[in-house]
Amino acid sequence: MTNEFLFQKIKEKKSFLCVGLDVDLEKIPKHLLEKEDPIFSFSKAIIDSTHTYAVAYKPNLAFFEAYGVEGWKSFKKVTDYLNDRYPDHFTIADAKRGDIGNTAARYAKVYFETFGYDAITIAPYIGKDAISPFLEYENKHTILLALTSNPSAKDFQYSKENDLLLFEKILKLSQQWDNSENLMYVVGATKSESLKSIRKLVPNSFLLVPGVGAQGGSLRDVATFGLNSQCGLIVNSSRGIIYASDKNDFDIAAAEKAKILQLEMEDYLKSAGII
Repeated sequence: MTNEFLFQKIKEKKSFLCVGLDVDLEKIPKHLLEKEDPIFSFSKAIIDSTHTYAVAYKPNLAFFEAYGVEGWKSFKKVTDYLNDRYPDHFTIADAKRGDIGNTAARYAKVYFETFGYDAITIAPYIGKDAISPFLEYENKHTILLALTSNPSAKDFQYSKENDLLLFEKILKLSQQWDNSENLMYVVGATKSESLKSIRKLVPNSFLLVPGVGAQGGSLRDVATFGLNSQCGLIVNSSRGIIYASDKNDFDIAAAEKAKILQLEMEDYLKSAGII
């Protein structure tokens, strides 16, 4: 999916919402556990109920891998359902991979070719040769972890060298790589105070922003400091939407939470003159 197509969908839906699929069998409604594939049944219902309000979906690989082979089967079914039923939605494999070049090339093949995802999250610590194989794919996107929302982000990401914090160095250096137009960046919503300086380093890039909702990030602050002329934001909410209810109405409750966020996003897009 091109940036232009994604931007068009954002304008059409008046939304830059991504729904994260962090499916935990201990948290989903109990009646779904009787289904042949509870993970898929839950995910399908969430997707069907929220697709009107979302422009993207982000399955979190850890929540599928935790269930071994059966979890991988569920992941494929969810992936196929998204690709077949909702091909206009931006899909992100939240895999957080990061390895040397030849291994990275296989990861790129898995998620971009085998599964057909539009984007994948990557840890950039190993450096350029761990990321270049992903950037070779046309209209596929590599989302680098830059500034994350967890409390311990400060342990390494704020380390300073030559007047640049580590996350700032990642942003600045990666913009010089071949096909850098295919890069996006993870910036946690709880770090919204840094978005203003981040936008100076990557003014045109899309930012994937987790941490709105259960982690307490402010959507208003994210929009205020993160929006650019092409929107430039994909804001993810996982637990706040998918676990809005643990009863039979879980999908309806999820849709209501997604709609609230979409309407707020619409206001910010209008205020910015984007729609």
